[in-house]
Amino acid sequence: MGHESPHAALIHQQANREADQVIADAIDKAVRTARRKPSRRRTRPPAEDDGTGAEAG
Repeated sequence: MGHESPHAALIHQQANREADQVIADAIDKAVRTARRKPSRRRTRPPAEDDGTGAEAG
C-alpha cells in the first residue's frame, strides 16, 4: 500500500472502511426516501381493446 509500516497501512485501511460506510449509509437513506415518494412520471391509461387481438401502441 505504500505505507511506512503495516500498522500505518491498517490505520489507513480502517479510515477508508469508515468513509465507505458513511457513503453507503447516505446512499441507503436516499434510496429509502425516493421509494417513499410517489412517482412523478405520467402514465398513459391502457389502450382500449378493439377486439382484434392485436396490441395497441
